[in-house]
Amino acid sequence: MTDNVSTHQAEDDARNESILIWVNGVLKPKAEALVSVYDSGFMLGDGVWEGIRLYNGRWTFLDEHMDRLFEAAKAIDLEIGMTAEQLIAAVHETQAANQMTTDAHARLMVTRGVKTRPFQHPKLSQRGPTVVIIMEHSRQKLPRPIRLATVPHLRGLPMTQDPKLNSHSKLNCILACIAAEKAGADEALMLDVHGFVNTTNACNFFIVKKGQVWTSTGDYCMNGITRAKVIDLCRANVIPVFERNFSLVDTYSADEAFLTGTFGAQTPVGMIDGRVIGTGQMGPMTERIRGLYKALVGG
Repeated sequence: MTDNVSTHQAEDDARNESILIWVNGVLKPKAEALVSVYDSGFMLGDGVWEGIRLYNGRWTFLDEHMDRLFEAAKAIDLEIGMTAEQLIAAVHETQAANQMTTDAHARLMVTRGVKTRPFQHPKLSQRGPTVVIIMEHSRQKLPRPIRLATVPHLRGLPMTQDPKLNSHSKLNCILACIAAEKAGADEALMLDVHGFVNTTNACNFFIVKKGQVWTSTGDYCMNGITRAKVIDLCRANVIPVFERNFSLVDTYSADEAFLTGTFGAQTPVGMIDGRVIGTGQMGPMTERIRGLYKALVGG
């Protein structure tokens, strides 16, 4: 199909051609914001990252994102070389330099740095870390609900590559997305190691059945901050919500389905594996949760 869309599809914004990008403490024009071909992130996907979103002058849930970044860095034994406060200051510096006030998205990336030789061992990364903040004007542009296709690629066990880790090594998810697009869908619905519905290649996944909101147990997926906020909002507003195992049979008969993520907040799903979900449009529960979330972030 030629009309594929993405949960990260955004309006064109000419201002993004002249953005300044923070690279190791220096703000650089887009064309000059470069890293070495010996960088461990480029060479091996050795690094961690966070995506954060600016709503009405405020970086949403910034402290939670920083906590997760530092937890991930510790997990892969990467010394960031900056405190959370210093990284937050760098985010604000980049925001001010780009004169951004709302509807902006930042990708904060940390790699192990530049290697002395093009091989795997982490001790070869002797100039590092590399820290980059890419900040763009960004407003979601979604012409219709997302179409998903179930793919054979799994979010695996923690002893392979823990799916809770927000690492630069995204090839598994990229291959899942490619498989979904070749099946005529927009993005991939991925199962866990037991065959239960888990997540998509880019976002967390929810269904609505008879007034209840279901999502996966969270054992085999990125425990997204937006995912957690949706669960909290449901509990605070007496909406039954469950983190549980459920199958594709449960999913196909859902009244609604939606995705959560920092960029898109809550994105409606209209079709899965050729089956129309509900009416194929955004359902009333998804719309209600979107309203509660917008109020939470001041949007």
